[in-house]
Amino acid sequence: MIVLGLILLLIGFLTGISILWTIGIVLIVIGLVLFLLGTTGRVVGGRKHWY
Repeated sequence: MIVLGLILLLIGFLTGISILWTIGIVLIVIGLVLFLLGTTGRVVGGRKHWY
C-alpha cells in the first residue's frame, strides 16, 4: 500500500493531476498506520502479520 501510494504520488506530481496526489498521500498514511500497528503486535483485521 505504501509503494502504491508513492507511485501515485509521483505520477500525480509529474502529470499535475491533483486527485492522484491526494490518493497517494492517503494510501501512504493508511499504509504507515497499518505498518506501525503491525510492528507493535496489535491485531489488525484479525491478522497479526501482513506478509
